[in-house]
Amino acid sequence: MIVMFLYILIVCANLLLIVVICVNRSLHEPMYIFLCSLFVNELYGSTGLFPFLLVQILSDIHTVSSSFCFLQICCVYCYANMEFCNLAIMSYDRYLAICFPLQYNTRMTLKKVAMLIALTWLFTFIEVSVLISLSGSLQLCGNIINKVYCDNYYIVKLACFDTTVNNIYGIIYTIAIVGGVVAVILYTYIKILKVCFSGSKQTRQKAVSTCTPHLASLLNFSFGAFFEVIQSRFNMNSAPNMLRIFMSLYWYMPTTLQPFDVWT
Repeated sequence: MIVMFLYILIVCANLLLIVVICVNRSLHEPMYIFLCSLFVNELYGSTGLFPFLLVQILSDIHTVSSSFCFLQICCVYCYANMEFCNLAIMSYDRYLAICFPLQYNTRMTLKKVAMLIALTWLFTFIEVSVLISLSGSLQLCGNIINKVYCDNYYIVKLACFDTTVNNIYGIIYTIAIVGGVVAVILYTYIKILKVCFSGSKQTRQKAVSTCTPHLASLLNFSFGAFFEVIQSRFNMNSAPNMLRIFMSLYWYMPTTLQPFDVWT
């Protein structure tokens, strides 16, 4: 019931927000378009996990075909990458809105917005495709994954032969995503802080109101993703099983449903 309620909540809330943004012409602004991309990603990611998880729970079936397992890995990893990249793009958008308010409309055009979203999806799909192609070619010596959904790291751990190439690409993959996102967010928020400290009290209040929801969503999702990485890489058997299951699903919580103020 909890899983079903969570999935219905995610689908209904995100669909409603997407429809509102598409129908209301006054919301056809860069920030809301980025939010719409975030909501689409939330739908895509949750659909890649929850329906099959519900089937497994209701039918008490705990097996999955190899092809579907890799399809689920693709959905999960694309979702995580897009979530991080979207939040990084939104921080860049807030940076332009706060640091260059008079030039914002010329610097962040709808054409540029479409290009950023398209490049993010393309980059994510290519990276994840390479990751899955490397894992898909491995010969496995086992078939049990101690997790509620398929994970690439657990597949690699089942391999019979040397996985050096997979591990090296995994490190490069993580650095490219996490390092790139962190660099963009740190740069933009350092610039925003400079404007806040040098501006008036009203400027600081506007900056705080427009950045706080974004930071809250970023920290919330980052916490879930960080715990997921720690759980995968280290032995967490001492932790209660229900806690490990909950934290495995925590980063699928609807982090994008918080209100975002737009700098005006």
